[in-house]
Amino acid sequence: MGELDYKKEWSNWKWDIPNKYNIGYDVVDKHAKTDKKNKIALYWENAEGETDKFTFLEMKHLTNKFGNVLKKLGFKKEDRFLIRLPNLPEFQISFLGGVKIGVVPIPSSVMFRAHEIEYRINDSGSKAVITTSKYVSEVNEIKEKCPSLKHIIIVDDAYDDQLSYDELMRNSSQNLEIEPTKKDDMALFCYTSGTTGDPKGAVHLHRWVPGNDPSFLFWQQGKENDIIAHTGDLNWIFPLGNGFLYPWRWGISTFIYDGKFDAKCWFELLEKYEITNLASVPTAYRLLVTIKDAEKNYDLSKLSHCISAGEPLNPEVIKEWKRRFGLDIYDGIGMTEVMVYLSNIKGMNVRPGSCGRPQPGKICKIVDHDGKTLPMGEPGVLAIKKTDPGLFKEYWNKPKKTIESLKNGWFLTGDVFYQDKDGYFWFSGRDDDLIMASGYRISPFEVESAIISHPDVLEAAVVASPNEIRGVIVKSFVILHDKKKASDKLINDIQEHCKKVAAPYKYPWEIEFVEELPKTQSGKIKRKELRELEKKRKGVLK
Repeated sequence: MGELDYKKEWSNWKWDIPNKYNIGYDVVDKHAKTDKKNKIALYWENAEGETDKFTFLEMKHLTNKFGNVLKKLGFKKEDRFLIRLPNLPEFQISFLGGVKIGVVPIPSSVMFRAHEIEYRINDSGSKAVITTSKYVSEVNEIKEKCPSLKHIIIVDDAYDDQLSYDELMRNSSQNLEIEPTKKDDMALFCYTSGTTGDPKGAVHLHRWVPGNDPSFLFWQQGKENDIIAHTGDLNWIFPLGNGFLYPWRWGISTFIYDGKFDAKCWFELLEKYEITNLASVPTAYRLLVTIKDAEKNYDLSKLSHCISAGEPLNPEVIKEWKRRFGLDIYDGIGMTEVMVYLSNIKGMNVRPGSCGRPQPGKICKIVDHDGKTLPMGEPGVLAIKKTDPGLFKEYWNKPKKTIESLKNGWFLTGDVFYQDKDGYFWFSGRDDDLIMASGYRISPFEVESAIISHPDVLEAAVVASPNEIRGVIVKSFVILHDKKKASDKLINDIQEHCKKVAAPYKYPWEIEFVEELPKTQSGKIKRKELRELEKKRKGVLK
């Protein structure tokens, strides 16, 4: 591909999303009517080496069956259910079976603890949870506290009052009447964490998938004969979109892996499945470049395009990847509410360290907290046009939060940027204190709450701290009730306690015992001061 005429592509973009539109039909059924029906939609492998694959026609029939399962269980349009599954084909099957009949799937991490699941079920009013015997115990723990929860569907071995996925599917027809949904009908929730208070359910509409065509066509550069892999779990919005729904909309094959991320294993998978298009997060790329001689020991000749998002990718990794594998990594930035809207694009003049420019169709500006445009070069909040079809509709049950995020016709992302004279956007940091680590957006408030629930802890502050491999890690400054108890053993105890109270990825990698925390006159912790301190200590700031 030669030089991209960015201005021409951007100005020529036209949205064409039909009023009558259903994600399930669009990403599977339409292909089953063409010569793509026998094309592989999904390649799958797990950590035990088991494999499977599914054509678009098979996926049509399986998703139809699950749609009928939900209908038999009494589900109606806009009813909700929680998906608590690892990277299994049943994730895609249950997700699409739901949206086909206008029912709303809510992807959630298998790492969430009981109280985190309880909150999401009760906040959304979910009627069912689909999970596995390995991950059902936390659901059982809180099911009596969830009045809306009527059914627990188990993908493998079901017991007692649980429903067997296999049995339900066996007794279900593969012919389904698809709900005639509109583009502005509710399709899915994705929960996002803020720095204070409870997680928010970002409601996405059916138009969300075609609303992200620019992301797929320009940033990810999806091609007809690609095999696209995302290293992440489908319950997060980046893999959900770029590793599943967007490629399938265009009839392109995908690969998912059910297992913990391991760099050597992923090199083997890239070679074995002849992956052509890789999507991942900076932490994974940083771990991949630690594998010595990978470029000599693995045949990655089919790999032709790589993208990264979740947090800014440091230029050193981009250079090292290019040096060793001959490929650029195209960095993008987005969020649960709107996905990736700013990115570097192949053929565009990439400026190292910049997040690139808005994708065609995406209208972005730097604004103040009232949504008023700021002068060129002045840092402010990055905003997305409210009319963007890829933008969420609202925070479920939180009208005040929705109103706060929409100002003067713009959605305020909370990311602080400045824009240079050539239209490139440069990331400055978070407007709030949200930590972006290992591809996750982590709320300091949630981690602090978990730490403070330890009996020896009086107070805690959580910030992002620079780390060579992971970019940033979660670091906590802790005040103890009794400072004499400070020890390495107590650090380990607090970390283990956090893993039990909150999802394991949220626990603090580093804990430092202190006697006081910097605070404002009103008693708020000055997290920014602690972040700057960490940067100085680790040589990021001189």
